[in-house]
Amino acid sequence: MSHELQKYFTTNKTTWDQKVGIHASSDFYDLESFKKGNNSLKKYELEALGDVSGKSLLHLQCHFGQDTLSWSRMGAKCTGIDLSEKGIKLAKQLNSELNLDANFLICNVLDTSNYINEQFDIVFTSYGVIGWLPDLKSWGKMIAERLKKGGVFYMVEFHPIVWMFDYLEGIPTIKYGYNQKEVIYEEYEGTYADMNSKMISKEYGWNHGLGEVVSSLSEAGLTIEYLKEYDESPYDIFPDLIKKDNGMFETSDKLFPLLFAIKAFR
Repeated sequence: MSHELQKYFTTNKTTWDQKVGIHASSDFYDLESFKKGNNSLKKYELEALGDVSGKSLLHLQCHFGQDTLSWSRMGAKCTGIDLSEKGIKLAKQLNSELNLDANFLICNVLDTSNYINEQFDIVFTSYGVIGWLPDLKSWGKMIAERLKKGGVFYMVEFHPIVWMFDYLEGIPTIKYGYNQKEVIYEEYEGTYADMNSKMISKEYGWNHGLGEVVSSLSEAGLTIEYLKEYDESPYDIFPDLIKKDNGMFETSDKLFPLLFAIKAFR
């Protein structure tokens, strides 16, 4: 890894370590309800993966493990990985407190195969993950390495169109390229889970179009079952979204999708 990339990942890791305590006490993550049995998973991933009991599942970029542990509660044998030491520390604490049997490991997602030899029935990742990665070719290759023959990969992620906008100046304005290769740096107060927090988020990210995402998986040897796009999001993290009766959020004009999902198999 180049010195420049190492700097980007180190900065992001520091920011995510800072976010853990803030997120764990936020209404956004509602940790108390989760501890009492609330499932943190959303309808798309639940419908896509169905009954996971008895299946091995690798969760990439798991933050502090709520979704990993939700899959574990549903009977999957889970392993969660994340860059943040504090995130993984809290995930392990929750796993112990809730008497579950998930495993958690600190590593850069691109280095997963250096730390894990096991192959899984399911590899899963969701909501705000690939924008932290400069290179999806090595990401796709790693996913193929960690899937059993016949295993399923599923991701649900914010649509690349939403990352073309700058949201820091109040009114969203298109600032970044759909296929932009250059790194994007943002520095702002607060986090998506608590905009009133005084922490300073310093973040390096990359934009990835749908063509790049799909090709990185297919070139690694996965067969794409579907690519779906959705006009709604389970998270109210972009300005001026409207809450629907079903609890989902959408833009007032619905001019572009907010999410996409890919299901593939090896």
